Amino acid sequence: MSTGLNTGDSAWLMVSTAMVLLMTPGLAFFYGGMVRSKNMLSMLYMSFVCISLVTILWFLYGYGIAFGKDAGGLGLIGWGNWRLGHIGPTALQGRIPEQIYACFQLTFAIITVALISGSIAGRARFGPWILFVVVWVTLVYLPIAHWVFASSGWLSKWGVMDFAGGLVVELNSGISGLAMALVLGPGVAFRRREGPRPGNVPFVMLGLGLLWFGWFGFNAGSALSDGALATRAFVSTMIAGCAGMLTWRTLEWFRFRHLTRLGSSSGVLAGLVAITPSCAFVSVEGAFLIGVVAALVCTYAVELKLVAGYDDTLDVTGIHGAGGIVGVVALGFLATGWERGVPGLFYGGSASVLGKQVVAVIAVGVYAFVVTYLIGKIIDRLFRMRTTEEEQAAGMDTGFVDG
Repeated sequence: MSTGLNTGDSAWLMVSTAMVLLMTPGLAFFYGGMVRSKNMLSMLYMSFVCISLVTILWFLYGYGIAFGKDAGGLGLIGWGNWRLGHIGPTALQGRIPEQIYACFQLTFAIITVALISGSIAGRARFGPWILFVVVWVTLVYLPIAHWVFASSGWLSKWGVMDFAGGLVVELNSGISGLAMALVLGPGVAFRRREGPRPGNVPFVMLGLGLLWFGWFGFNAGSALSDGALATRAFVSTMIAGCAGMLTWRTLEWFRFRHLTRLGSSSGVLAGLVAITPSCAFVSVEGAFLIGVVAALVCTYAVELKLVAGYDDTLDVTGIHGAGGIVGVVALGFLATGWERGVPGLFYGGSASVLGKQVVAVIAVGVYAFVVTYLIGKIIDRLFRMRTTEEEQAAGMDTGFVDG
């Protein structure tokens, strides 16, 4: 191999890739435990099928669109590296094998589209869901990944900070989930104002544990090295998740005088989501503050659906969408300017830093919502993605042989 290879960094990225991949089974258990028992099997498989579908797409053309040479110089889309078949194990991306870098980025794409299934849990047919995964990854995820993650992407060149996917993964999935919730409309249970009936709370806790474990690979792995940058991202991830859980529990006690396991899980997720874009850019105090603010914002964001009337079944918009916005915008205030990135307002930075972060939120949010809504409408019109009331009453697991 080239003398530029760093074996320590490469080993860390291999481990991180496996950790992030594990997040999708973790999400499957998390979502599967939160829905009614009659929908558990289908909910599990909606996440698992994303692994195989997105992997094949990624190695056929996805990596080339997201990370290939910029087409036209506008930073909108990549072009090249089709199939990855000509990229051998000795080719390097910086100091790590490019094949491992491609696999690491693949795991981000997998879990992003899987997250959207939570917004339409129990009311989407499985066949159209498969088609949606293919089209959405192609038209929504890949361009946004190029904007933010590729060095030639327009948001990346503009100086927008997003260390591990607050825009690409969290905001993208949250806003796309909102679009699909509006496309499919409220389910029968939502129209009846029936509260959540988790079919298996231990599954929820197991899924949360797997997600939290994988999140260290998600954030610290994005350093692409095993040094100080990964260390800061790792520690920030731990602090923000714990701050989010304790804040959510405190709010539950003051508001309702009781604590719930689902509330604690939501608090952890809120903190982890919000620290994702900022984990390597903020201090430990900043990470704690982001976890607290994210839990405060997301606690009320999940209740907006009851006021606005959209059925975001498992609160993808309220946690991933709102939490992603908190984390991205917080960098305009709390970024220290250490190692990578530029300082925010609290560290002597310019107001333009905050302005860029806000513009990035708007650009990604608008694009994700509009394109996802159109994709969902077309697929639903052509292939009836929405389930009937009878199918919802029977449960989505009735079509599975294993059920």
